[in-house]
Amino acid sequence: MRGGCRHRAASFVGRWRAAVNRKAILSPAARPGADDERSTARTVLRGTGLLVALGVLLLMVVLSTWIGTKDTSLGQVWSAITGDDGSYATGVIRELRLPRTLMGLAVGAALGVAGAVMQAMTRNPLADPGLLGVNAGASAAVVLGIGVFGLGTFTSLVWAAFAGAGASAVLVYVLGASGRAGPTPVRLALAGAAVSAALGGLIGGLTVFNAATFEYMRFWMVGSLAGQDPEVLRQLLPFVLTGLALALLMARSLNALALGEELGRALGTGVARTRLAAVVTVTLLCGAATAAAGPIGFVGLVVPLVARWLTGPDLRWVLPYSLVLAPILLLASDIVGRVVMTGGELEVGAVTALVGAPVFIAMVRRRKEISL
Repeated sequence: MRGGCRHRAASFVGRWRAAVNRKAILSPAARPGADDERSTARTVLRGTGLLVALGVLLLMVVLSTWIGTKDTSLGQVWSAITGDDGSYATGVIRELRLPRTLMGLAVGAALGVAGAVMQAMTRNPLADPGLLGVNAGASAAVVLGIGVFGLGTFTSLVWAAFAGAGASAVLVYVLGASGRAGPTPVRLALAGAAVSAALGGLIGGLTVFNAATFEYMRFWMVGSLAGQDPEVLRQLLPFVLTGLALALLMARSLNALALGEELGRALGTGVARTRLAAVVTVTLLCGAATAAAGPIGFVGLVVPLVARWLTGPDLRWVLPYSLVLAPILLLASDIVGRVVMTGGELEVGAVTALVGAPVFIAMVRRRKEISL
């Protein structure tokens, strides 16, 4: 009797396994090439999304050259871009709005990509490009340039800010790399916080006792694209392009680094070399952007979060999306700042803070979407 029961049970288990195997064989997920089909579909979807984002960016460029305190038409915008007829509207578009728009494109792309690289390098989805002390270094250099060395021209202050950003990033990396552990994400973050705090004290002391420094820093610290000299963009553009190229070339290495140091080494990635290249990249991008437009916040923090939510953790897609989405946010904020106040403008840094803070809080509350 017992043998018959065991035989029937074994027969039932055998039939159940056979049915499961047939279902697995007939399932679309188990068919040969199903994974390839899903991967292709995801690639097409991501590519389509990137093309849509590029279309929105083109729309922002048109609106940025069209909208302002001076009423102009799209025909005047096109005429100003294609040639100079000597009219007042053409002068406004060519000398004010177009350089401002191009500066917004460069600064936005630099901040967005710098934020994505910083978050991948530190394996912290809430990291900010200013974590390496770049913003504090640039601000301290501007304060020293005005209050101590008597710098007065805009170009000289821009280069002082860029030099200060680079020096601060180098100091943070040297401090973070000291010791046997090397430049770990935690050590770099702690070194950046310490350097930023020290430089913040220096900035506060000099601005209190120097009226000229205080007046300049009062506007520069907010962050603005207005009144930018096209020559400044031409001087800083090589640094921005170099940083963008380095970031895109490091996408695979940053993907491996985001998996952890040991797994990254097992995949053949030079961890120390990748971190050093990432620090150089962030310094070039964030230093140039901060020197040109001031320490604009939330762009480098929020945009990579949104890009990761749209594409997943693959840096080969996060970086291009950040490259496009960040200028969209910056130009849209600049347009809002022009029209929201009657008879004046709201600085773009203030608008990005007002827009970025709620988005940042919403993304943090949904922890799944910000995971690396």
